[in-house]
Amino acid sequence: MISEESAEKASQSAILLRCFGYLRPHWKLVTGVYATMVLIDLIAMLNPQVLRWTIDKGIGVGDTSMLSLSVAGLLALVLVKGVLTYYEGLWTEVASQNVAYDLRNALQRKITELSFSFHDKAEAGDLLSRAIQDVERIRFLTGRAVFRIVESIFLMVITAVVMVWMSPQLGLLVIISMPLLIARSISFGRVFRPLSLEIQKQLSVLTTRVEQNLRGVRVVKTFAQEEAEIARFAIENQKWYDLSALSARLQSNNMPLLNLIADITSVAVLLYGGILVIRHALTLGELVAFTTYVAQIVTPVRYLGMVLPAITIASASAERVFEILDTAALVADQPGAPALQLQRGEVRFENVSFAYGRQVGVLKDVSFVAEPHQVVALLGATGSGKTSVVNLIPRFYNPSAGRITIDGTDIGSVSLNSLRSQIGMVLQETTLFAASIRENITFGKPDATQGEIEAAARDAQAHEFIMQMPDGYATEVGERGRTLSGGQKQRIAIARALLTDPRILILDDATSSVDSETEHLIQVALERVMHGRTTFVIAHRLSTVHSADVILVLDKGRIAARGRHAELLQSSPLYASIYHQQLKPDRE
Repeated sequence: MISEESAEKASQSAILLRCFGYLRPHWKLVTGVYATMVLIDLIAMLNPQVLRWTIDKGIGVGDTSMLSLSVAGLLALVLVKGVLTYYEGLWTEVASQNVAYDLRNALQRKITELSFSFHDKAEAGDLLSRAIQDVERIRFLTGRAVFRIVESIFLMVITAVVMVWMSPQLGLLVIISMPLLIARSISFGRVFRPLSLEIQKQLSVLTTRVEQNLRGVRVVKTFAQEEAEIARFAIENQKWYDLSALSARLQSNNMPLLNLIADITSVAVLLYGGILVIRHALTLGELVAFTTYVAQIVTPVRYLGMVLPAITIASASAERVFEILDTAALVADQPGAPALQLQRGEVRFENVSFAYGRQVGVLKDVSFVAEPHQVVALLGATGSGKTSVVNLIPRFYNPSAGRITIDGTDIGSVSLNSLRSQIGMVLQETTLFAASIRENITFGKPDATQGEIEAAARDAQAHEFIMQMPDGYATEVGERGRTLSGGQKQRIAIARALLTDPRILILDDATSSVDSETEHLIQVALERVMHGRTTFVIAHRLSTVHSADVILVLDKGRIAARGRHAELLQSSPLYASIYHQQLKPDRE
């Protein structure tokens, strides 16, 4: 389960009804579909009667004019049915595609809105599988699948009524076999649904494995693990194959049994109907019409045998899609949350504790104040809680206890957009999109002018190397910025953060991917852009923390020491240890 807050699983009928609810905005199309369906089925009722009339009144008595008239009538019915079938198929497809469109938009919105705690557990391949393959199956469900079921039931009912009207004995003979066919289709669906869900889950695992291999192909080749990854993929592929083969065997057993019941019924009707014709209790035209109706009533049942498994698969897919849509975000705006009115930029932690999910607390009773325009440096060993501190400021997560305020306002009481729009952040892992350099820099401010873009790039020491690119700011950087070096990506990320002119700046090891010369250029720029902003810096280099107004030394989730560089060297053995092991060697 990848949801943040688990919800009770709904029944299959509730899931299906929810799927059909997405057709409500497109009720005009749906109405048109079922209106044409009724007309087409009524024509299907007329065709055998015209055929009966042709045989009994035309061919049987040698009346060529009646034969011509009957053939003309059949041709007219065929033409009308063809036109109606065209619009029926068109409107069905358009309505179901609208459902898929709405669902994918809803999934995209939901996945984007869900907080970091969801994405910490979710796998990209699984989400892709739900958004593409599972939604496609729901589209089929709300389109062709449900239409075929409704059409089949309607056609069976009106055909049965006409058959009983024509010949009660033959009609009852056919009707007796229908419950057997329907019961078989329903029992098959009950067995097939859990298997379908397992197939979908395994397909997500397979998609995730492919996505991870593509994303990590450089690492795989670097460590010569191609054969190992091929073997891991083959294991998951074999599991999916085994489940799919079992599904195919079940369907292969089901369809012949349905066909056998239907064929036995047809043979019985032909035998008994033939006897009635010989005894003159039934005309030849009536027998031909009746056998045509038998084919019409058996065909929908066969459709049920084919469509019900697809509905079962779609139901399993819908369950996976709605699992995402029903996930409650742990970090969300309170009803009517006002915008943050940031004036000075004071950030205060008051007895803040935090843990990721069920893990042991990462932060424990952390309290400090970052005064307006101060530079606060965070130091500590790996896992000491530095990144957790800065992740709490823009509310990527909510604290487990305590509160965080900006200018005296609890950040949990204001809207997320107003909070995050005033915070610039350069993450430790630089993420660029497969777009141009300009689009990456303007990601947080799409309406920025070229002058603003270049000013931010100059502040980040990126303008010079950008202008050396083949297309300057229009240069495409490739997926995750693969065409750029680590230092270049880092500087573009800094420019992206600076373009929004944030009041609070967070640099999560922002110079970790650059060489000493580039770092010096960035430091010069940052000293200028830090002016007038409250800045939090996570770094492992002395140059970053030496001029900090306050240094917070974290140890196992607690603040072990605080102060400036010189005083901490004298008063904090932990800071002195970090200095001699990490910072001093860097200076040397």
